[in-house]
Amino acid sequence: MRVTQDEEARVFREAWIAGVRAHFPGEPKPGYVAPWDDTPEWERRAAGAVFDQVRQFLGLSEGHAARLTREQKGRFVAICWTAQMYRHFENPKPGYVADWADLPDWQKETDADIFEAIEKTVL
Repeated sequence: MRVTQDEEARVFREAWIAGVRAHFPGEPKPGYVAPWDDTPEWERRAAGAVFDQVRQFLGLSEGHAARLTREQKGRFVAICWTAQMYRHFENPKPGYVADWADLPDWQKETDADIFEAIEKTVL
């Protein structure tokens, strides 16, 4: 059974919050762990779009994309997210569109967690 687009976006957001809480050093910014109802509309749409991209990627690979390394999974999420930032902002903040090598380790781990949460939902 497929979940709704809103539920898909919430899976992404919940995985993000869980990842931030697990991997962020110290106390995260309130916006990083804001509940769904406090998440801006653009961010909800971006989360849903990235969920859909990962779902399609898994489907097109007939589930074999689940065999990617954690780093590869995280990179995929990061690239999809970067594309959404360009979609939603004319001039996004540099941190929103940073290359994988420039992301902090906590964010890399969180992005991999997001991919794996989506895997669990769709496979």
